[in-house]
Amino acid sequence: MAASWLFAAVFLLAGVYGHETANTEEFDVRPGGLEHSFSLSLGDYSCTFTYVAQGGTNEQWKMSVGVSEDNQLFSCSIWRPQGSSYLFFMQFKATVTGGKIEFSEAYSQTSADGLRDVPLKKSEYEISETAVSNIPGAFSSTLSKLVLVVRSTHDEL
Repeated sequence: MAASWLFAAVFLLAGVYGHETANTEEFDVRPGGLEHSFSLSLGDYSCTFTYVAQGGTNEQWKMSVGVSEDNQLFSCSIWRPQGSSYLFFMQFKATVTGGKIEFSEAYSQTSADGLRDVPLKKSEYEISETAVSNIPGAFSSTLSKLVLVVRSTHDEL
């Protein structure tokens, strides 16, 4: 079942919709132990990534948001294009507005061969209706990608 949702998220982000229903932006993930946030909005939907990280220097990350043609599904992906992050994440949280999370997956790193993402253990993070966040004391402090698929709470008339 999870694989089918992951496929749906990838399908949404692969450009199956017009250019006005998707957006991708780069942002810096900054170490230093302070809380930082980055947000993207698309219509009635928004996605915000909030984190605290330590170690190394700034890393380039990307956030992509997209809305299905029928405006019922919203996707948000946050990832490091170079693969695994070298930063130590003390905490992370991705929040959405405009709907309820139907599926989410968090990844700790990219495999050594660079061909697949390694999922975080389900015991390391929690998913609510509008947020995905680390579980303090259980999170291994490694993060390379977050994927969220959100069902709209807006009713069409």
